[in-house]
Amino acid sequence: MAPSIATDTSAERTVVVETARVALEADLAVPPGATGLVVFAHGSGSSRHSSRNRYVARELHAGKLGTLLLDLLTTDEEAVDSHTRQLRFDITLLADRLIGTLQWLQNRDDTSHLPLGLFGASTGGAAALVAAACGPQLVRAVVSRGGRPDLAGEELPRVRAPTLLIVGGRDDVVIDLNKQAMRSMTGLVKLEIIPGATHLFEEPGALEHVSGLARDWFVHHFTPYRNHSPRA
Repeated sequence: MAPSIATDTSAERTVVVETARVALEADLAVPPGATGLVVFAHGSGSSRHSSRNRYVARELHAGKLGTLLLDLLTTDEEAVDSHTRQLRFDITLLADRLIGTLQWLQNRDDTSHLPLGLFGASTGGAAALVAAACGPQLVRAVVSRGGRPDLAGEELPRVRAPTLLIVGGRDDVVIDLNKQAMRSMTGLVKLEIIPGATHLFEEPGALEHVSGLARDWFVHHFTPYRNHSPRA
């Protein structure tokens, strides 16, 4: 279970993202003085109500970062996917919807001025990387939590956004898959392994560690005029 924290939802509101010929529900929060905004790409069988991602989102708010927690599938699609488990692995579909969402944010008066990042979990990590590869002008930074970046396949060498891969130290298979993906990436990429953590980061302190790493990564890469060397 994700750690409990105080939840001030005064700045959060439900919105409908019209993109890729579908209407997607999302929760948008833009704290006062926000310096960037992070779109969450939820993973296998998850939704914008994921307790883990909502916890990370609150920690990003504390770092003056806005968030958009997005349902990548419609209600009808989620019903189908709960039986077939196919749509959650349709990385092209999910990435197209992420790109459309980023464009939607760029067209809003309250978010158009903010640099944008992507936070992906599980298969959402692959979708985030494909979106970053296909829309390099849209994505400033990417973080993957327990993700499957290997599923981004041939798009990996095209990712230019600085990417942080976070994996639990006891999630051996996913560690190997993340290392495999890193070998295909040519841009700035870093792997952080959380000691003692399993795939869902349920261990005491694990999700806090993830949140801190993600917040610092986005804050750093949203700041203008930074100079980065590959694989720093």
